[in-house]
Amino acid sequence: MIRPVSRQWKSRPTIEGAGVHLRRGFGFQDPHLVDPFLLFDDFRNENPEDYRAGFPWHPHRGIETITYVLDGDVEHADSLGHQGVIGAGDVQWMTAGDGILHQEMPRGDRKGRMFGFQLWSNLPRASKRMEPRYREVKAAEIPVVKTASGAVVRVVAGALDGVQGPVRDVMSGPEYLDVRMPPDGTFVHDIPLERTAFAYVFEGEASFGGEPADDGTVVLFGPGTQVRATTAKRPSRFLLVSGTPLREPIAWYGPIVMNTQDELRQAFAELKAGTFAKR
Repeated sequence: MIRPVSRQWKSRPTIEGAGVHLRRGFGFQDPHLVDPFLLFDDFRNENPEDYRAGFPWHPHRGIETITYVLDGDVEHADSLGHQGVIGAGDVQWMTAGDGILHQEMPRGDRKGRMFGFQLWSNLPRASKRMEPRYREVKAAEIPVVKTASGAVVRVVAGALDGVQGPVRDVMSGPEYLDVRMPPDGTFVHDIPLERTAFAYVFEGEASFGGEPADDGTVVLFGPGTQVRATTAKRPSRFLLVSGTPLREPIAWYGPIVMNTQDELRQAFAELKAGTFAKR
């Protein structure tokens, strides 16, 4: 059964960190809307003055973040001692777990362009206080699949046509596909009924279940077992993401996401006392 479009909306301009201009796909609505996902940002920018201030040292607890860079470089460091640079085509994912401090500083490419996405995936109650961890995957490690219908897909997480993506240990078990479609193309992909699924179009225009969506549009799918995308005269590129919903209470403020307000207050008390990051 083809999944219908449940809702669709445009990403919104916002400013985060120390003054980074980006577009937020979701994170401003009901936090259960795209469960297990919480927030999705498109940090596309061609003006270094709009992103160079970056995201200086800040805390996280209770979530995992997946950062996918298409253009430019992002320097990163965290309280576990990791530091480095992720560049075009690279992926970084971080499990904040019990608590981590980190910074992310966009540097752009030689022409000043910066382009990528960050997705927040919630942690289940039983894993909120797990040991923090960090992983990084370089562009060359991400497999590319060309489907029989002509779509070209980078498999970041999950599987397509028997090809497994390298991002594997995120608790929500996400599938994360970067799909390029030619004009007059069709792409059909099976997604189990119980999973939450959304697409984010960032080039051209595609139709999902007959509903057109262009650049900067989030498409949230309803119940079904397949997603069907088509293009007309223009090519398109979009992310297709799915994950297993947690269906748990959410207490969320800023960079910390817990299950209760008491847990949230405890986290901020530890931040104030300097005991937040324990590793």
